[in-house]
Amino acid sequence: MTADSTPARASDIPSLDRLLNDAVFAPLLTKYARTQVIDALRGELERLRESAVGGGLTVDALHAQAIASNVEAGLERRARPQLRPVFNLTGTVLHTNLGRALLADTAAQSVLRALTAPVNLEFDLNSGGRGDRDDLVEPLLCELTGAEAATVVNNNAAAVLLMLNTLANRRAVLVSRGELVEIGGAFRIPDVMRSAGAKLVEVGTTNRTHASDYVHAMAAHTALLMKVHTSNYAISGFTASVGVAELAAIGRARGVPVGVDLGSGSLIDLGDWGLPKEPTVRETVAAGADLVAFSGDKLLGGPQAGIIVGRRDLIERLKKNPLKRALRVGKLTLAALEPTLALYRAPELLADRLTTLRLLTRSAAAIEAQAERLLPVVRAALGEAYGVTAAAMMSQIGSGALPVDRLQSHGLCVRKTAGKRGSLTRLEARLRELPRPIIGRIAEKTLWLDLRCLEAGEEAEFIAQWNSLDR
Repeated sequence: MTADSTPARASDIPSLDRLLNDAVFAPLLTKYARTQVIDALRGELERLRESAVGGGLTVDALHAQAIASNVEAGLERRARPQLRPVFNLTGTVLHTNLGRALLADTAAQSVLRALTAPVNLEFDLNSGGRGDRDDLVEPLLCELTGAEAATVVNNNAAAVLLMLNTLANRRAVLVSRGELVEIGGAFRIPDVMRSAGAKLVEVGTTNRTHASDYVHAMAAHTALLMKVHTSNYAISGFTASVGVAELAAIGRARGVPVGVDLGSGSLIDLGDWGLPKEPTVRETVAAGADLVAFSGDKLLGGPQAGIIVGRRDLIERLKKNPLKRALRVGKLTLAALEPTLALYRAPELLADRLTTLRLLTRSAAAIEAQAERLLPVVRAALGEAYGVTAAAMMSQIGSGALPVDRLQSHGLCVRKTAGKRGSLTRLEARLRELPRPIIGRIAEKTLWLDLRCLEAGEEAEFIAQWNSLDR
């Protein structure tokens, strides 16, 4: 069909009924059904009328095929889900804005089964009576951490809130001034305490806190000694802090429990895999902490969850708090958490099976080889407007875990070619508009694409995105 740029009037626009009866609309009616197609077609006809009023309407825009193509494009945009998979090339493995930990295959399969079949969420298969959903994961959590009991809520902030509200409502909680952390979204420990009804008592100074500071601050209304792992920042230089074991001894001597907000909550010694050391949950329990709260979707590599382990009597008190029901997790979280925890029973296989650990332990050499493979693809897609090179980079773990430690990585650097019409800002935006968006970061007049989180099985789809990029 040859293009016809002859001006057209609003009266030339075909009617809705005529178009719906045209054969070119039959596939759309089959795929999207009449209601959606009519709604989209009305919108397209209104756009054509506005174009006619402005004098910009041409005859070729009125062909049924042209109108059907625009309607189909609109329907596709509307059908595109808001929550979409992306390529994380930011260099941050546990990226909060990109969903943190990726589930292992066994966990993903378990979630799918729980989605499509009834499950024994709160049904005791042994007795035939009502069960406790925590029972699905409590034995595993106790096995892996050495704790007496465990419970699960929807995230670690909820875990801390529940712990404070249960043990210290209208009573005092002692916390080192150097541990009053702020996490993402401007949520601060003092704010969480206020919401829980607890009274914050700061001890020590920003850089130095001693055991005597806790002892001198103890009073009759002191309900909890709290230690917060400063997982998202580090204070160096002239510093001092009180360890869990020493704090637990102070608490035991005065009958006051010790609660630890461990944040990322690693179940393993990361040093065994050549990664920076992070305190483990088992070590914290063994040191004498009465309760330990940590996240499920950070270093643990599972779903979003707040996990609390510790003394059985204290866990029972938490579970009797009405807040526990409001904060409890659903079947999908538990379906993902149980198989994730089960992977830790075979630590020799963990780096292959646990996605988070697999990404964290990828060798710089393997990522460099991948960068060299993909370099020609990206160069061809971007043309002469940009220069693309393979380069060494430094990844970070993310989500507040080990904030000052970096992992040697590799990736692609994209820079605007001098004298050419290129813009890194526009390019970054175009990459976000792809069917599967590519998310990098701009710094130092460079678009950095760290390949640590791009696994070999995803390369074909990754290449397809670049091949579909319009210059």
